[in-house]
Amino acid sequence: MKKSFCVYILLCRDKSYYTGVTSNLEQRQYKHQNSFYDSYTSKRLPVKLVFSQEFANFEEAVNSEKQIKGWSKAKKAALISGDFDLIHELAKCRNESKSR
Repeated sequence: MKKSFCVYILLCRDKSYYTGVTSNLEQRQYKHQNSFYDSYTSKRLPVKLVFSQEFANFEEAVNSEKQIKGWSKAKKAALISGDFDLIHELAKCRNESKSR
C-alpha cells in the first residue's frame, strides 16, 4: 500500500486558520485537539478540520502547505468553500497590487 500525505486546514477558536501536512490526518487532528503539541493550536482550542487534500508524495504536499500558508485569510476561506473562481480573483488582485 502506497503512503499518501495530506495538507489540512484547521479552524481555531479565535477564527484563525492553521495549515499543516501529515501522513495520518485522523491522528494529527486528535493530537492538535488534545494539546499534544505546545503550538499555535494548543492556545486556540477547540479546533475543527475544515479542509484536507491528499497528495501522492511528500514533496507535493509540503509545497502545497507552504503555498497555502502564504495565502490571505480570504483566499484560505475560498479554498475551504471550494470557490476556485474567487481564489483566482484574489490572486489576480494581489498580483495587480504588487505591480504598482
